[in-house]
Amino acid sequence: MSEIEALVLGLIQGLTEYLPVSSSGHLAIGSALFGINGEENLTFTVAVHVATVLSTLVVLWKEIAWIFKGLFQGRMNDETRYVVNILVSMIPVGIVGFFFKDKVEEVFGSGLFIVGCMLLLTAALLAFSYFAKPRQKEKISLRDAFIIGVAQAAAVMPGLSRSGSTIATGLLLGNKKERLAQFSFLMVIPPILGEALLDVMKAVKGGAEAAVGDISLTALAVGFIAAFVSGCVACKWMINIVKRGKLIYFAIYCAIVGAIVLATSIF
Repeated sequence: MSEIEALVLGLIQGLTEYLPVSSSGHLAIGSALFGINGEENLTFTVAVHVATVLSTLVVLWKEIAWIFKGLFQGRMNDETRYVVNILVSMIPVGIVGFFFKDKVEEVFGSGLFIVGCMLLLTAALLAFSYFAKPRQKEKISLRDAFIIGVAQAAAVMPGLSRSGSTIATGLLLGNKKERLAQFSFLMVIPPILGEALLDVMKAVKGGAEAAVGDISLTALAVGFIAAFVSGCVACKWMINIVKRGKLIYFAIYCAIVGAIVLATSIF
C-alpha cells in the first residue's frame, strides 16, 4: 500500500464512519479499485478504526466528561442510566462478534455484490426514517437502546451503514434527533476498540509480518492522521445534519452508489 492509497483510504474511513453511507462498504470499494486485499493489511484496518475512535473522543469530550462525572457520584442518575443504555446496546453486536465473527469475515470477502445490496438497504432505511413522523420521546429507553443495538449488529454487513442504521432506527422508534447522533457515536466506541483488540490478537497469533503485510510505517501514519482529521470533521458535521433532519440526501447518494456497484458486480 502506497502513501497515496493510505491517504485516500484513511479519508474514506474517517468520513464514512460517521456519515450514513457505510465505511465498510466504501473501504471495500476503495480497496477493490486499488487492488488491495484487506487481510494483507490488518494493521492498517486497526489503525484507521482506532483513529476514528479518537476523533469521537475529541469531538464529544464534553459529553464523555459529563458521563464520567455523573458515574463518580455513586448513585443512579441520568449519567448512569446513559451508560447502562450504552452497555445494553452493546449486547447484540457482542453476540454477533463472539459467535459469528468468522461468518461475517466470509461475507466481507464475498465481493461487491453484497455491498451494493446493503447500500440500497441503507438508502431505504434513511428514506423511511425521513418520511416517518413518530411521536418524539424525551429519553432513550432501555428497550430502544437494545433495538438500536440490534441495528448496529446488523450493520456489520459491508455496505449497511452503522450510523445510518442506528440513527434511522432511533428515529423510527420516536427518539429525538438531538440525542440520537451523540448516542450513536458513543455507543460504537467499545465495539470498535474490542474489534481492534481482537484484530491485534489475531495479528500477534499470525505473526507481525503477516499483520503488517506490505504497508510501511509512513503509509500507516498517513492513513491514521487522515482518518483522525476527517473523522473529527465528519463527526461534527453529522451531528448538525441529524439535528436538521437532512438524511434524505444520503439516502439518494446510497441509492445511486448502491445501484452502480450492483450493476458493475453483475455485468
